[in-house]
Amino acid sequence: MKLGISSYCLDRLMESGEMTLGDVIEFAARQGAECLELVPFAFRFDDVETGKTDAAAIAKVRRQARDAGVRLCNYSVLADFCREGEELEKEIARVCHEVDIAAELGLSKMRHDVSGFRRPQNTNTQADFDRWLPVMAEAAARVCDHGKARGVMTLIENHGFFANGSDRVDRVLRAVNRENYGLLLDTGNVVCVDEDAPAAAKALASRTKMVHLKDFYIRTRDPGDSTQFDCAGSWFRSRGGKYLRGAILGQGDLDVYAVLGALKGSGYDGDVAIEFEGLEEARYATAVSLSNARRIWDEV
Repeated sequence: MKLGISSYCLDRLMESGEMTLGDVIEFAARQGAECLELVPFAFRFDDVETGKTDAAAIAKVRRQARDAGVRLCNYSVLADFCREGEELEKEIARVCHEVDIAAELGLSKMRHDVSGFRRPQNTNTQADFDRWLPVMAEAAARVCDHGKARGVMTLIENHGFFANGSDRVDRVLRAVNRENYGLLLDTGNVVCVDEDAPAAAKALASRTKMVHLKDFYIRTRDPGDSTQFDCAGSWFRSRGGKYLRGAILGQGDLDVYAVLGALKGSGYDGDVAIEFEGLEEARYATAVSLSNARRIWDEV
């Protein structure tokens, strides 16, 4: 197991200008992270208007990571293939462009969504999923084939309220049916669809190529200050109506011991990235989460 962090943990500090991506890489190195996932929300490697790739920025981050001794392990982007006609073609082309960026970064893996994670809750039904599954799968297969040509394995993540849960994720993986297509298992996101996290980890471990390690506080009654979709620290709602908020790993309500035990017992030995999205100060929370992950992995 190679344990590291996602740049997403420190997004708020990058957005505020308090940290740069270079600072995040150095922070990861100081914490002893073995790998770093890049999530281009607070930074970009292309021009937002023209889409032109910024070769200098890519070369810079590769050099910074190499000098810091932190391996770049994955590139994660949003995507939504629940579209038709020209809009779908544009989205496929955009995600293929992101694959090209991942390849230029020297990465062997890239996660992309297959649906928007802020879909209205009344459009997340099984009937909706059955309707869109062939479209999502065909689009993901086209991106996957492009990734194979560039040396990048593409991944689905159990993310949001639509393409989430063991059964639905398994159906997407089977429908795409490519050796170059795998799963980024988010051990916390399963509770967004009210599934048991250790059970999901056990069920999906054999398909998993990378792991996001996350913890949540879970409440059954309204704790106040809740929204439907704001998962960047505030309370938000699961598909079944529970209240969730990001927590420091090992301090929330998920059984992290059982989750990591299920992964370890399955023989998983790939990359694991902390993904913190709670209210605590991000550097402190990420460092404690990383330390707890190491300790718990050794104990299970």
